[in-house]
Amino acid sequence: MNNKITIAVDAMGGDHGPSVIIPAALQVLSAHSDLHLILVGDQAVLQKELQQHSASKVMNGRVTVHHASQQVGMDESPAIALRTKKDSSMRVAINLVKDGTASACVSAGNTGALMATARFVLKTIPGIDRPAIVSTFPTIHKEKIVRLLDLGANVDSTAENLFQFAVMGSLLCSAVDNNPSPKVFLLNIGIEDIKGNEQVKETARLLESSGILNYAGYIEGDEIYKGDADIVVCDGFVGNVALKTAEGVAVFIGRLIKEAFMKNALTKIIGLLAKPILKSATHRVDPNRYNGATLIGLRGIVIKSHGGANKEAFAHAIEEAIIEIEKNIPERISSEVERLLKLSKHDDTANQLEN
Repeated sequence: MNNKITIAVDAMGGDHGPSVIIPAALQVLSAHSDLHLILVGDQAVLQKELQQHSASKVMNGRVTVHHASQQVGMDESPAIALRTKKDSSMRVAINLVKDGTASACVSAGNTGALMATARFVLKTIPGIDRPAIVSTFPTIHKEKIVRLLDLGANVDSTAENLFQFAVMGSLLCSAVDNNPSPKVFLLNIGIEDIKGNEQVKETARLLESSGILNYAGYIEGDEIYKGDADIVVCDGFVGNVALKTAEGVAVFIGRLIKEAFMKNALTKIIGLLAKPILKSATHRVDPNRYNGATLIGLRGIVIKSHGGANKEAFAHAIEEAIIEIEKNIPERISSEVERLLKLSKHDDTANQLEN
């Protein structure tokens, strides 16, 4: 990093709170000398945790504690959190982004409350109706990732919403992955034109007629990890089911392998011999490496960490925030979205006149 970067961290969010978040924060600080973190939450609790890690001596003032008297529960209603938790660690961290004190917010807290609060405080980019949650997934190609959105922010998206998700996802991929023409696919129950509900079919028509994206057609769930797609677009209900199913399958396969190697003395020996190979394989699909989903479409950077994230996973979420700050993601998306959407509407109108 060439310039000082400041990130606000909701230090009370998630299943583990400060006991995981503070060690993760210190780990990232040790790797980035120009990084400053504002830990938001109960001052007494956070100071005690920092003292246990001797942070004040090590970090030379690059950690600041910002007191917040409230905390949003993981099962709390987003509407109630937005209305009654105005001094929550989540709300205060987002406010720090709005007033320019911080360049990004990272939270492992309640997803619905985080999205509702971020949308209320930061507002959406002009031309975007709804923000979306986007994250990365591994593929069979070692250095290739795929980005999937929406992962749960919207469960009743219109075709126009999905089209906007595709535009934002494509711009994010171009900026972060240096991919000038990312391939955009639409998640469906088949690749044939006749497949899918009306929402998906209408989205496909918008994408095909727009002429502004590298739209490659439909993709089925089993093809997401094959490496052909750069962006996969879907409704938040579908995306969240796909995400949680993938996480569950990964845990299931891991347990099956462990049980197989623990059967008897011979399988244990084989397991020891195979350990380096298994370690390499599991590293590639380790969900901790892909933790940190972007709430894209907002006038500021907000990164959502998995609620149950461990130290390594939460550290990765902070790293994702650093990348997006360095790439000026909200500004780049904002400057391009309006132009692309205008081009799309112009092309769509022209096509209708021709027909």
